[in-house]
Amino acid sequence: MTQGPVTPPPSSPTPPPGGMPPDISNRKLIAGLLGILLGGFGVHKFYLGNTTTGLIQLVLGFCCIGGLIGLIEGIMYLTKSDEQFYQEYIVNKKQWF
Repeated sequence: MTQGPVTPPPSSPTPPPGGMPPDISNRKLIAGLLGILLGGFGVHKFYLGNTTTGLIQLVLGFCCIGGLIGLIEGIMYLTKSDEQFYQEYIVNKKQWF
């Protein structure tokens, strides 16, 4: 008994060639709100996968500078278009501002 070709299950959703993942507007909103509300702890950095910069911002949070940086970055995330946010912070992994 022969079977047809077996297709493996998809490993993870990948964006279409030249496109963005469908949930990018939600990721932008969450990252922006985390930056505004919990930016002093670097939570938005951890959410975007930037562990090193998240730790640096956590340390800066104890100096009261991290909260200001988080507020500015959160506002910047929310004012960018979905395409700009995706290219700068997801694809190019921009770490600061």
